Amino acid sequence: MPRNSKSQKTMILDLLQNGVKVTPMLALNSCGCFRLAAVIHSIKADGHKVSMQRVKSHTGNKYAEYSMTQ
Repeated sequence: MPRNSKSQKTMILDLLQNGVKVTPMLALNSCGCFRLAAVIHSIKADGHKVSMQRVKSHTGNKYAEYSMTQ
């Protein structure tokens, strides 16, 4: 499978700026990103406002869901 020309950080930032709530599963499937929290940390360090919400799945597992804040 060929590597995307965009970086994982750029792809995730594009999703967030388009109003998509990014979860670890979405980041893995869409961007090939295993380390979403590290990418979000880098995006925040660049000055973007990103909020995190804990979500509980139907199986009881908890995961983070990231979105841009206005």
